[in-house]
Amino acid sequence: MMRKQSKQRGGRRRQAMQLIPHPPPIQNVGLKREVRVRFLCTSAFIGPISFQNLLDIFNVAATAVTAFDLFTAVKIKAVEIWANGLTNASAVVTVVFDGTTLGAVGDQKVHTDTSMGIEPAHVLARPVRQSQAAQFQNSSAATAVFVNVPSGAIVDMELSFRNDMLGTAVATQNAPAGATPGALYTRGLDGVALAASKFLPVGIFAVD
Repeated sequence: MMRKQSKQRGGRRRQAMQLIPHPPPIQNVGLKREVRVRFLCTSAFIGPISFQNLLDIFNVAATAVTAFDLFTAVKIKAVEIWANGLTNASAVVTVVFDGTTLGAVGDQKVHTDTSMGIEPAHVLARPVRQSQAAQFQNSSAATAVFVNVPSGAIVDMELSFRNDMLGTAVATQNAPAGATPGALYTRGLDGVALAASKFLPVGIFAVD
């Protein structure tokens, strides 16, 4: 019995000596961020929000008048909107993942609600998981989501960002004004500089 155990220990020892130890594999060193960003609509907006708009939300200034996206891919997890009607009036909010660009096709579902009395209109919309609107997309003019919101509405975007770490540089579609090189900035949901944006980021941010 002792001889058998000794042979087993010797076999395991020889096997261990034959293995070449190495560091564990690294699965992902790219930048990633799961975030909910809130915007206040300063005036009514009806139109599409592109994937480029979403990626422009977080950008880094290269010069006073040039900036580049911090992330290279984005995925919409949810869009949530609240809107109060004015006195003796109602507010309507609508969200549609209506993109038709090949590779970024939405599910075409319409999500809408109307305020009544003191209760605000409220929509929580998620793209269908199998639709391409629910997948990671690079910066492009393709429609990510269509929104119809009144002035004063609150828009939350629940987003997932990724960075490929391969040196990709995508400039923001609209230049900043008087930015500090190297600084991280946040801008409106419509991709334009803050002075012209209809979506004011809510929180304490450096905005461009």
